Formats: sequence, structure tokens, C-alpha cells
Amino acid sequence: MAKRHLSRRQNWRIAKIQEERLARASKREQRAEHELEGGDLGPEEPGLVIAHFGVQVEVEATEGEHAGQIVRCHLRANLPPLVTGDRIVWRRGQQDIGVIVAQQPRRSELCRPDSRGQLKPVAANVDRLVIVFAPLPEPHANLIDRYLIAAEHAGIQPLLLLNKADLLTPENTHVSELLAVYQRLGYPLLEVSAHGGEGLDRLRAELDGHISVFVGQSGVGKSSLVNTLLPEAQTRVGELSEQSGKGTHTTTTARLFHFPGGGDLIDSPGIREFGLGHVSRADVEAGFVEFRDLLGHCRFRDCRHDREPGCALLKALDEGRIEPQRMASYRHILSSLPDPEY
Repeated sequence: MAKRHLSRRQNWRIAKIQEERLARASKREQRAEHELEGGDLGPEEPGLVIAHFGVQVEVEATEGEHAGQIVRCHLRANLPPLVTGDRIVWRRGQQDIGVIVAQQPRRSELCRPDSRGQLKPVAANVDRLVIVFAPLPEPHANLIDRYLIAAEHAGIQPLLLLNKADLLTPENTHVSELLAVYQRLGYPLLEVSAHGGEGLDRLRAELDGHISVFVGQSGVGKSSLVNTLLPEAQTRVGELSEQSGKGTHTTTTARLFHFPGGGDLIDSPGIREFGLGHVSRADVEAGFVEFRDLLGHCRFRDCRHDREPGCALLKALDEGRIEPQRMASYRHILSSLPDPEY
């Protein structure tokens, strides 16, 4: 069925309704905060945001006799938006409700633009971006490349993870070819099966001691992997849509889980597109590792790597040192930037 296009007035009306709902929610939170502030609040203590629900968050106490306890907290109005993985300072109120009073500096953050083009943090303080894909739904190299650029831009180490490896067949030659491209580029890559258990011990070893975030299309089995790695997580698992073959969204908010041996895992909502409106042309080029030794060696300083004579990238493409798939992905991503000349 063709996608319905909303009129300008309909889009304005939807945005206005959302703003009104947010304003009402904010007033309710302010009243709740005033009630808490009017009571006896405990001393300031450090905590960790493990999930976010609109204008409230779940905080885990990280020190003292209550370490490990999870408390639903309100946010003070002067705080910036918080995301899963944030380290914060909070005060305990009555009936296990608290107030967050400060945000600690982030070591890293994974961001993406929202539907309005505004930059939105997805997770904070992560050091490993686990890009999950599978034979079904069919993986898209362009989405994987977008994640790799985002990881490079945020200073986060990527790990490519093929789930449902048991579904690989001689007919899935495109998946094997895709794997080979990234292996030749030197990206760490694991093949696992949440259903059969293959490769999971090696995956656990890779995740130990790290703060990792799972990203990828809906339906690739991220929640199944979380359930297998951490059975107590009890996340919901969705079946692929019989009609579209695409994944159904079962994770609606990013949530943080602890590994018994150390390290954390953030399971993020599945997304089919990952916008890069917050990065520059140079950031995109830096995300293509095979370009690094070639950039700056074109005949013209302002080379766009399109049809210019003496282009080092086009020469490498002709000589097979750059995969056509990767060059096509680079051009597609560049054309999607708000200002591709930047």
C-alpha cells in the first residue's frame, strides 16, 4: 500500500498536539517534583540511568547500602535531556521515588537526528557499538556503513555481528559477499546464532569489560541475543512480519543490563534508517577506512571524487582497491546530507 503523504497543515496539527501533550506532562512532573522537594530528601548520591520513559527515568543506585536498587526518578527542569548510560547525581525521596539533580560529564555519546532533524542522543558512555544484522531481514550495506560512520564520529569501537548464522545457505551468496567486504577492510566480525547458541561464548568474551550498545534493523534478533546472553532480562521478542518480512518493533526504549562478569549492555530500539545529518563530508570520508591513505592525493584539492581527472579514489576504484558497493554507499550517504558540500 502506498505511503500516505500528510499535508503541511496536518503535519503542523500533529506537531502542535505533541507539544501540548509534552507541556501537560511537564506540568505534572513539576508538581511531582515540588511535592518531593517539599518533603525530606536524602543526601546526594551517584547513580546510573538504566532506562528512560518520557519525562521520567529509572536510576540504579551505584554506591552505599542501596547499591543495585532501581528507583524511578523525576528530572529537574534545568537538566539537559538524559539517556540510558548517563551517570548522574540524585536524591532519594519517600516511597522509593527520587529526583535527579545533576548530570555527570559523558565520555562518549551515540546520536542520531530525529524526525525533525534535531540531534538526539541514543546512549551515553558506551565504548562498543555492536552492529547486528542477519540473513533475514536482508541486510543493507548502506545502513551498516552509516553505523560505522557514526561509531567513527563518536569515537566508539564497532563490532559487526551476524546473528542467525544458521540461516546462511548457498543461496545467500549476497550475505557472504557482504561479510567478505568488511573482513577485507579489517573490521572485527562475529557470526553467532541466538537460537542454536553458536559463537555466543566468543561474543560474551568480546563484550566483557565493555559498555556496549546493540543497534540494527528490527527483526535481526537483538532482543533474542539479549535474552540468550542475559536470561533474566526477559525482553520481548517479535516475529518477522509475514507480509513485509521486516521486523516488528519490540524494544521501545533503550535499556541497560549488567553482565555477571563485568561490563554492560544497552539494547536499543530497532531502526531501519540511521540519519547522519549531524556529520560533515569530512566525517563521512573518515568513516570509510579504505579512503584514509588516499585522501589528499587527488590532483585537485577540492576534488569531489566524482568524475575529476587525477582522483585518487576513482583510480583506486578502477584498480579494485575500493569496492564498488562501498563507493556507491559513500555517494548515497553524501547525497543525503543537508549540505553535502560542507
